[in-house]
Amino acid sequence: MPINEGLLGEFDHEMIGTRKTLERVPEGKFDWAPHPKSMKLGRLAQHVAEIPGWVKETLTLSSLDMGGFAPPAPPKNRKEILDLFDKNAAVARGLLAKATDQQFFEMWSLTNGGQTLMSMPKIAVLRGFVLNHLVHHRAQLGVYLRLNDVAVPSIYGPSADEDPFKAAAGV
Repeated sequence: MPINEGLLGEFDHEMIGTRKTLERVPEGKFDWAPHPKSMKLGRLAQHVAEIPGWVKETLTLSSLDMGGFAPPAPPKNRKEILDLFDKNAAVARGLLAKATDQQFFEMWSLTNGGQTLMSMPKIAVLRGFVLNHLVHHRAQLGVYLRLNDVAVPSIYGPSADEDPFKAAAGV
């Protein structure tokens, strides 16, 4: 089986769970943060929506220089976040569907002002710095939802608010 076929099932599952989480981001709470050192809720949700876009930089470039990176303008509303996510997820899925095994083993580097911070095969970047990074921040966003009394969606199994197993059994 080609690598992309194995990766697409995981990708699709993570995108479904991510969208469910982003759909619950409360309007009017974008400036909320649980701690002064924490990202604000709106920026965190925006970051989660951006991460699938990193598939494009990973598969189409051999390196990315973060020197001079500036965060984007804060999101205005949930629709803006969902639109960004949907666009990034669709582009990412299309690129993954066409990716070859050879492409996954090409080296990719992250640099900052020309200094190499890391260099590894693209498959490792996609798993470790795209998908795992997405899961990490989506879970962080789930905590933000809980702290704002917003129902946390079921992703891999039951949450305290949703139990897909009981729903499937008609309970």
